[in-house]
Amino acid sequence: MIVHNPSTKRFTAKNEWQETHFSFSFGPYYDEENIQFGPLRVLNDDIVKPNKGFGIHPHREAEIVSIVLKGQLKHEDNLGNVGTLQYGNVQRMTAGTGVLHSEVNPAEDEDTHFLQLWILPNEKQLTPSYEDITFDHDKLRNELLPVVSHNAEENVAMINQDVTLYLSKIDAEREIQFQQKEGRKIYVFVIEGEVSLNGDVTLQSRDDARITDLHSLTIHAKKDAFILLIDLPGGEG
Repeated sequence: MIVHNPSTKRFTAKNEWQETHFSFSFGPYYDEENIQFGPLRVLNDDIVKPNKGFGIHPHREAEIVSIVLKGQLKHEDNLGNVGTLQYGNVQRMTAGTGVLHSEVNPAEDEDTHFLQLWILPNEKQLTPSYEDITFDHDKLRNELLPVVSHNAEENVAMINQDVTLYLSKIDAEREIQFQQKEGRKIYVFVIEGEVSLNGDVTLQSRDDARITDLHSLTIHAKKDAFILLIDLPGGEG
């Protein structure tokens, strides 16, 4: 089953320096029917103005993944980690028993666009940790490139949950296949462009699809497309 959620259904919050679109309940947005999909608890689509951002704040018991789409994102935490991300980088932070960090746009004249995901970990009381990786842009083209996985590899960030996050840029009129094991879930988020899923459901930019009970998925790009696909365990939510 494919459940399509158009971008127009997302809740949006704005202030003078930030605009966020929420795919799941978060902060000022609460819908008891839209809490999570498997262990995927949060997907926020953020735009941050230059020299602005989120000051020091706490997290615990979450695996936090940030994917920069445009501009820069500077991270600092109480573990001593400092990193400035841009397009081509993916950050994974294990909040575990507790971490304090800040995220700001350090640029003088360019907005930062980034996706932030929170995934529930497979165990509690983990030791906090931080990692950022750089992926090969060329390997995104018409392929599903893993960037975060429970199985650590070179240029793939390790996450404490049985999930894999893939990115792909699909040329117009090309298609890619994804085979899913029985009992698992698939989440598809269209960052840019337009795709159809199994020739049945069409997703526009910033739409998502929550997929269950399908073992084979064909993703056809009706226009040049940039997508995020997440392979998730089954279960509640």
